[in-house]
Amino acid sequence: MNLTKLAKYALAGWLPGGRRQCIMCGHRVWRFMPYMSCSLGGPGLMHVIDMIGSNPDQFECPRCGAHDRERHLLMYLEKTGLLAGFGGKSVLHFAPEKRLSRRIAATEPTRYVLADLYPGAPQVQRVDMLQMQFESQSFDVVIANHVLEHVDDDLKALGEIYRVLKPDGYAILQTPYSAKLHRTWQDSGIDDDAARLQAYGQSDHVRLFGQDIFARFASSGLLSCVRHHDDVLADVDAATCGINPKEPLFLFQRPGDP
Repeated sequence: MNLTKLAKYALAGWLPGGRRQCIMCGHRVWRFMPYMSCSLGGPGLMHVIDMIGSNPDQFECPRCGAHDRERHLLMYLEKTGLLAGFGGKSVLHFAPEKRLSRRIAATEPTRYVLADLYPGAPQVQRVDMLQMQFESQSFDVVIANHVLEHVDDDLKALGEIYRVLKPDGYAILQTPYSAKLHRTWQDSGIDDDAARLQAYGQSDHVRLFGQDIFARFASSGLLSCVRHHDDVLADVDAATCGINPKEPLFLFQRPGDP
């Protein structure tokens, strides 16, 4: 981190009297730091089609580094009681955020697998979401927070998630989408970083999910239990917490045995 950036983070996060609050670390801060592409004036398409997902203007906590999407998910998990329910369960967590994963580990799941296609830490297993090495009906919970927009074949990945879930198990599948798009859009001709950045909003995204996202996810056999911010977190001021109130909790459940 260069000195200019360090100074910005210090002023935003360490001066007393901040009016924002990070749910992850509990500290008051003056502002949350913007996502890099947002500060550089990122792709205009994402704005005009009202992409719902992360809050790029209030992205990162200057104290602990927690991103808005993991702060929001933590709030959903706590408010719904899902987090407390992880105790004694088996949990598979893709692209595990280090701060959120600590909260989950503290609930003492009987099995907690941290997974990524390209692990960046020794405690993270290499797992291909399109072909998981786990037995069927192995997990009570699967978490993929802003992952499916990176996966080449989302429908195949959803089928694998369904397979490894136990009956009545939950999948938490936070994913950016646009309600303005009638259908999810993906084109194999968009095949380099610059094109993906302009088309999908990020250089490692491979599609734009549209308003069909809920039916698309449910096509795997998962039942939709989607909850909305205004229903679950009606008492939360989104600006104070630096989260996007339009982002729902993408909660799905594998049906139980007859």
